[in-house]
Amino acid sequence: MRGTSKNRRAPTGADGEKSTARRPRPADLAQGCRTFLEDVRNRLSAGELGAVPVVLGLVVIWIIFQALNGAFLSPRNLSNLSLDIVGTGLIAVGIVFVLLIAELDLSVGSVSGLAAAVFAVLSVRNGMPEWLALLIAVLTGAAIGAVHGFFVARVGVPSFVVTLAGLLAWNGLMLYVLGASGTVNLDDQGLVATLTSYYFSHAAAAYGLAAVGSIVFFLASYQEARRRKTAGVPSRPLREIAVRTALLAVIAFAAAAVLNQFQGLPLALLIFLLIIVCLDFALRRTPYGRQVFSLGGGIEAARRAGINVVWVRISVFMVSGTMAAIGGLFLASRITSASQTSGSGNLLLNAIAAAVIGGTSLYGGRGRTWSALLGILVIQSIASGMALLGIQAAVQFMITGGVLLAAVVLDSLTRRSQRARGRA
Repeated sequence: MRGTSKNRRAPTGADGEKSTARRPRPADLAQGCRTFLEDVRNRLSAGELGAVPVVLGLVVIWIIFQALNGAFLSPRNLSNLSLDIVGTGLIAVGIVFVLLIAELDLSVGSVSGLAAAVFAVLSVRNGMPEWLALLIAVLTGAAIGAVHGFFVARVGVPSFVVTLAGLLAWNGLMLYVLGASGTVNLDDQGLVATLTSYYFSHAAAAYGLAAVGSIVFFLASYQEARRRKTAGVPSRPLREIAVRTALLAVIAFAAAAVLNQFQGLPLALLIFLLIIVCLDFALRRTPYGRQVFSLGGGIEAARRAGINVVWVRISVFMVSGTMAAIGGLFLASRITSASQTSGSGNLLLNAIAAAVIGGTSLYGGRGRTWSALLGILVIQSIASGMALLGIQAAVQFMITGGVLLAAVVLDSLTRRSQRARGRA
């Protein structure tokens, strides 16, 4: 006689224990939301603000500009905004690496202009294939970063002085490379020009990116939770991971819907996000990334831990130089030319401000590549809103300066709060 359901054994897992797997219920999701909010509250009370201030600030900025001009959140303006953030945002990603070890790179603007000039002269004037000219331009940025890193790590010259000298020297070299004409126009249909002019017009591209991003985030978070649980350290429960993934999915699919209402997913934005994800993985999931963070906590402690301090410091400046070169190529792509003004103006200040406003600490040891994305979104949102309202650039600079000062003050107060609790 067959037994009833209550007499049957529960399914067992590979380890012989009873399986507790079941479908998520509404009660689980509600508990996940409560856990998520409690975790945020605990982090805020402990001084770990993370991205909360910049996200709230971005929301306030968007609400204000939308109230003043209904075209601010239009698909066209947001699509243009997604392109405007790429060039400077890529440079800011490199700045994040330098700030993580409590150093500073003031040469990134000049390096970006030099890379654009090298590419333009090689490809347009000398007829070199664009892919090869692009590779040489990027390698130029990496080599310049290595030179800066050598003087900082080996010779012991402060990074402020080295990169300030680089700002002047590489800008002069850019002017020399461009020659008397001063401006080189790029091929409108060429490889570099296509970087910011090509769109994936099919709706599946943007929605597919949103879906893939949400899935990857869930799998990475789940794997991290399992790893931490195996190591016996606190980890996020599955329901909290589900809530975080749901929030990300809502934002990602909303952004995809807006982009599809205009011309689709910009290639430049896709490349920007892929670079951020890859470098974030390198920082958070590799031994090299742990060495960078350790160095930000203190050079002497890192040296005693067996870290090759000289190499890590040089490599960080190489990353900064490489990202400056890539960003310079995207900026040149946006205007399809390289000129004597490339890399000048407020580019350097915006790149540094983006990294700091996004949450990267000037004191080292705290920050993520996503900080560059959030920070440049704030800066370019202010610029876009001001342009729509017809307000002069001087006001934009004053507002951006105020936001930067607020971010630095908040960083200092956070560090003081953590030190008082013995967490810094």
